[in-house]
Amino acid sequence: MVRASEMAAWLLRRLGPEDAHEVAMRTLQSGLAGWARPDDPALACDVMGMRCPNPVGLAAGFDKDGRAIRGLARLGFGFIEAGTVTLHPQKGNPSPRLFRLPAERAIINRMGFNGRGAKAFEANMHRLQRHGGSIVPLGINIGLNKEGAHPLQDYPTLINALGPFARYMVINISCPNQQGVRAQQGADTIGAVLAAVRQQCPVHPPLAIKLSPDLSSQDYPPLVEAAARSGASALVLTNTTTTRPGVGSPLASEVGGLSGRPLAQRAREVLRTVAACNEGRLVLISTGGIESGRDVFERLCMGADLVQIYSSFIYDGPSVISRIKRELLEAMRSHGLESIRQLRSERAEGRLRAHAC
Repeated sequence: MVRASEMAAWLLRRLGPEDAHEVAMRTLQSGLAGWARPDDPALACDVMGMRCPNPVGLAAGFDKDGRAIRGLARLGFGFIEAGTVTLHPQKGNPSPRLFRLPAERAIINRMGFNGRGAKAFEANMHRLQRHGGSIVPLGINIGLNKEGAHPLQDYPTLINALGPFARYMVINISCPNQQGVRAQQGADTIGAVLAAVRQQCPVHPPLAIKLSPDLSSQDYPPLVEAAARSGASALVLTNTTTTRPGVGSPLASEVGGLSGRPLAQRAREVLRTVAACNEGRLVLISTGGIESGRDVFERLCMGADLVQIYSSFIYDGPSVISRIKRELLEAMRSHGLESIRQLRSERAEGRLRAHAC
């Protein structure tokens, strides 16, 4: 499977980014992508009331409409985050809007929440349920339409419509490609949105807030406090960046959010800052520049409960998932850790950071 997956990734890189993505989506929908081996039980983790077979998930943005959840889960992810889903369909920004930077193992996108909207997503979820549902926990990432959005009404409407299909939901207030979205990142706005959800959504899955990497270190503690105080369960750290750290490609001047290897250092910095003020109150999901099991181990040691990959999946194909999990097990055992559960326990007791990170 690994050799076939590497060949498929190579072939897809010969296509334009959006064409390659559509081919991958159709392959996953067809069920032709195959199955990964069962995970080592040592990798299992219990987070937000959901049992993940491993802590390595797929970040939002790959399956925006929930078309290929089962196919993606079969590749070996521990959980899947679909979306971003908006209330109404929208085309997003004009093409070209997706750029590969292979020398930097990075991607720049300015997609702009393109998708078929909540009704189409809901229809796909009903179809998924008729075929047995997702075999791993499913998160759903939601955002606002570019025009005519009403945050205090639209977010609750999306949660009421899609919440029954999700094990957790992510409120995406940090996308750099949707005009006005990042202005919602203030503590007051987070509090107001979560208050509206409490009032309008009698039952809902655990909620996460997705934050930007482009804030100052002083900006994060008030956001953590607002999220914890207002009933959030988790934070996703982080979205893509509008900065271009260490990127020498001519494409660096393209407008959009940067993901992949150049984001790794900033993602670690944000995780460290947030973990220090979080004090275990919120689940932390770390994403940005994760390419190896050692990267995952480092993020878990620093305070992450789960991680997500995206760019490394695009560049390396499905084989990256099994490799990362294998390397994570090796890193854990080299530090005398027999399970993710033990890792989190030792981290909570302060015994892990000094010798592992």
